Amino acid sequence: MLRGIYILHLHSMKQAVTTILLLFVLLGCKKTIQRQEENVIVKAMTDGQWVVTSFTSNGTDITSDFAGYKFQYFSNFTVNAIKNGSIEKTGTWQGDINTMSILANFPNAVNPLLLLNGTWQITNSSWTYVEASMTLGTEVRTLRLDKQ
Repeated sequence: MLRGIYILHLHSMKQAVTTILLLFVLLGCKKTIQRQEENVIVKAMTDGQWVVTSFTSNGTDITSDFAGYKFQYFSNFTVNAIKNGSIEKTGTWQGDINTMSILANFPNAVNPLLLLNGTWQITNSSWTYVEASMTLGTEVRTLRLDKQ
C-alpha cells in the first residue's frame, strides 16, 4: 500500500516538475518572440533614412515645415534630425510592439521638431513607411514617414 502511495506521489511530483519546466519554456519563448519582434522594429527603423511626407495638425497640412529634413534612427535608440545634410538635433526614440506606438523626444527642440515629441500611435506601416497619429488635448496630429 505504501509503495502505491509512493508511486502516486512520485508521479504527481513528476507532473508538477514537468508543468513548471513547461511554464519556464513558454515564458522564455514569449520573451524570445518579443525580443525578435523588437529586433525587427529596430532593423526596420535603422535601415535607411526617413522623411516626413505628410504632417497635419488639426487637419491643417504643415508638411512643408519639414522640407529638407531627413531622420536617421540608430539601434541605441537615438535619432538624428538632419536638415540639408547637417545634423540639426539629436533625440531619442522607442518603439513598442505591444501598444503599436513610437515615442519620440527631441530635447529643447523648436518647431517643427518640437511637433514630433510625444507618443505616436501607429495606424499603418510597412518596411518602407509609417503612418501614425497623436492626440494632445484637443489637437490631433497625423504623420507619415517614408524611407529613402
